[in-house]
Amino acid sequence: MNYIEFQITTNDAIESDIITAVLGDIGFESFTENENHLLAYIQEPESKNIEDLYLEVKTTLDNVNITNEISFKIIAQQNWNATWEQSFEPILVADKCIIRAPFHSEQNEVLNIVIEPKMSFGTGHHQTTYLMLETIFEIEIANKLILDMGCGTAVLAILAEKLYAKKIVAIDIEEWAYENAIENVALNNCNIIEVLKGGAEQIGNQKFEIIIANINKNVLMNDIEIYSNALEQKGKLLLSGFFTTDAESLINKAKSHNLKHIKTKSRQEWAMLIFKKH
Repeated sequence: MNYIEFQITTNDAIESDIITAVLGDIGFESFTENENHLLAYIQEPESKNIEDLYLEVKTTLDNVNITNEISFKIIAQQNWNATWEQSFEPILVADKCIIRAPFHSEQNEVLNIVIEPKMSFGTGHHQTTYLMLETIFEIEIANKLILDMGCGTAVLAILAEKLYAKKIVAIDIEEWAYENAIENVALNNCNIIEVLKGGAEQIGNQKFEIIIANINKNVLMNDIEIYSNALEQKGKLLLSGFFTTDAESLINKAKSHNLKHIKTKSRQEWAMLIFKKH
């Protein structure tokens, strides 16, 4: 499968974050920021031609008042890993954990999580992933039953296992994420993470003490009732994947499903919410 690389000029970090959010909603899987532009990647579509995809991207950006220059080209899948190896750098989280690729040296003084950097957000570089990683260190994880919705690379699930969670279920609807999550679970020698492909229907009748969902606002709004039903009494729900301006609507939605808002965290216009079931 080939990928399409869109290059979009940007004026600042906030504009890049907006582009990332809206293109993520229409299926773009990965983003790389350079000095004056953003590179966005999506699988070459089977149901539409590239010109139609270009028009969809342009219309999507026009709707958020971004009229920057856009260009695109086809990237052969076999070149993708080399591209990532050139741009992916280790990231330190809360001075306690480093997210690195297999080709980076091990750092013995902190927890190491090894992520094969493919088509996914979960390398810790995106603000929402960083917020989630940081927060996992701040709450009690040991001996808890945990659900990681929209797991991507499974980086959050892997950290939870390294912090002695009892059992973790990691779910993602995208095939590339499902496969990459399985690969990363093996790379990190994890043995209590079950990776499933699908959406919230995969939860079934399972119950969890902590639910982590780093997706996007629309999915979270749609599925928050399911998360609440799957959460044990006094359990915690961590939500991210949206802007600070979207936090209030999610808080109000959560309140209607027996979820008490405990805390809001933010990082460069992106937000994370913590709820407790009561």
